[in-house]
Amino acid sequence: MSNVETHPSELICESTSGVAAVEVLDPRDVPLGGPRAMTVRRTLPQRSRSMIGAWCFADHYGPDDVSVSGGMDVAPHPHTGLQTASWLFSGEIEHRDSLGVHAVVRPGELNLMTAGHGICHSEVSTPETTVLHGVQLWIALPDAHRDAPRDFQHHVPEAVALDGASVRVFLGTVAGRTSPVRTFTPLLGAELVLEPGARLALDVDASFEHGVLVDVGAVELGGTALARGTLGYVGLGATALHLANVTDTAARVVLLGGEPLGEDLVMWWNFVGRSHEEIAHFRDQWQAESERFGQVDGYPGPRLPAPPLPMGRLRPRGNPPPAWQ
Repeated sequence: MSNVETHPSELICESTSGVAAVEVLDPRDVPLGGPRAMTVRRTLPQRSRSMIGAWCFADHYGPDDVSVSGGMDVAPHPHTGLQTASWLFSGEIEHRDSLGVHAVVRPGELNLMTAGHGICHSEVSTPETTVLHGVQLWIALPDAHRDAPRDFQHHVPEAVALDGASVRVFLGTVAGRTSPVRTFTPLLGAELVLEPGARLALDVDASFEHGVLVDVGAVELGGTALARGTLGYVGLGATALHLANVTDTAARVVLLGGEPLGEDLVMWWNFVGRSHEEIAHFRDQWQAESERFGQVDGYPGPRLPAPPLPMGRLRPRGNPPPAWQ
């Protein structure tokens, strides 16, 4: 059983530089998948903050001993209006989708799947996996591109040495490195490893909002303490992120950023849309095995059925400004 907090909270404090404030988002435990669900720690979305740029979903899991947890086995399920970004620290996940892609997600390698108009896929940890550990992230597509065709991109970013740290840039640009992976809005995604006691001032785009998700260790962001599993949010205007590893072992974080999407989303189950009626239509099409989503070949079992819609109407998720604005 995880010892993370199961409710969101916010901690507001000024950074040591006086130019940024940090909002701390605590994770909540969520079962992922069907009957053999594994538990993940979810920091996005939540009531106080739905998005960071176009990043609208962040699950952090592991390290899990798959001999105990059973690993990951998520049957074919649908998506609309988004991209999924899979990033692992250890273990492997077999990916199959209705575009016909059969790939293995490995540590330090980005797999980016575009759902757009509709796709379905399955995710299963491989038999060779002993410890499963990583993040699963969603990127909301802007209204102009949310019906984009199915797509799949794979990229292996090089680890680049910084002063007291290393970085792998899997989306966007930071520390002088740019990912070639195509996105539909300006975004940033990177893994940072901080050496024991390291302090790093990382130049960033002031037109982006940013989030730092702590995977291993305990770090400070702008002077605000972040425990393992928490996500520190910094709003627009910051030209640098000040990170410090306050422990005597290496720390690892995932850095997310992007220009604010500026659109209200309706998110339910695995769908991103713009209205209750649209989400209900997506659900009906999935249940009817519509060609909108296609089918996954090679998964040894049935696909996931959609859960019932809630009794009330689904409402758009706004993204309120930070409390200090």
